[in-house]
Amino acid sequence: MTDVLILGGTGWLSRRIAERWRDAGAAVTVLARGGRDAPAGTRLVVADRERDDAYTAVADREWDEVVDISSTADHVRAATAVLAERTRHWTYVSSVSAYATDDVAGADESAALAVAAEPGDPYDYRREKAAAEQAVTAALGRRAAVVRPGLIVGPGDPTDRFGYWVARLAAAAAEPVLIPDAPGARVQVIDVDDLADFVVEVGAARFTGAVNAVGDSLPLEAVLAIARSVAGHTGRLVGASAPWLVAHGVGYWAGERSLPLWLPDDVPGSRLAPMAPIAFSADATGRWRTCCSACSPMSANGDWTVPAPPGSRAPTSASSSMPLRSDGIDLRRRRAAR
Repeated sequence: MTDVLILGGTGWLSRRIAERWRDAGAAVTVLARGGRDAPAGTRLVVADRERDDAYTAVADREWDEVVDISSTADHVRAATAVLAERTRHWTYVSSVSAYATDDVAGADESAALAVAAEPGDPYDYRREKAAAEQAVTAALGRRAAVVRPGLIVGPGDPTDRFGYWVARLAAAAAEPVLIPDAPGARVQVIDVDDLADFVVEVGAARFTGAVNAVGDSLPLEAVLAIARSVAGHTGRLVGASAPWLVAHGVGYWAGERSLPLWLPDDVPGSRLAPMAPIAFSADATGRWRTCCSACSPMSANGDWTVPAPPGSRAPTSASSSMPLRSDGIDLRRRRAAR
């Protein structure tokens, strides 16, 4: 039986990874603070990764696979110092944010990483992920895989950046909905379930090296058009320019009173080469409707109180087959493409 240790295992992504390994027949141990239940069928080891003895209870045996998703480089350094010689393979879930820049379309895994954070530096997510990658590869060498996902979306997303649009349009029904007037904007996401499957495939194959985990780059207009179709929205889409939105206190990307997924033209955003040709599931829209129809809008009261901008611009039409979830990511295809 494969022995797998998940450093985490009770959060949004790491829980799914633990469940996938369990379903594959592995004996799964999750190391976490214990504030949430461990997935059924796994063993929970309660530990605080801030403590020097965090890994004592799992350092007395050999592991086939260790998975870590931490965004704190000190935690990753400490884990590798104790466990690197006790595992056959290590998968670290990093982020495309680890790259030094994110304004080069089509960039791949050869792009430069950010300057790694040093112990004691002020926290910077980009630099912490880069430093964590550095710690894993230095300690494990050819026994390490680094997976760099883009924006992760799907059921249970605590940020709800993707589900917001279906929920908002469904709630509006026949009423108008404010959208960014950004004809050149694009969206590139990875579904949380696809990512969990991929991380398990990486570990099972003992893949080594770094790999981006991102989907196709899609026009935001097309994604909004499909979200509108999924939600059954029949009202107007009221487009507003970036200057108008900013002037009226509407934020971008995520957060209170924001329009998620949108970035102004002067704010760079990653557009990486997709991981592989992806076959999209036929029931994608039904799945997302089920998952997103009850999501809470990001604005405080579920509506916008700013005045309507002059003019309006609706997203262009898109085929009903436009994906809202991808299926069939296959590590073998990715490896063949490298």
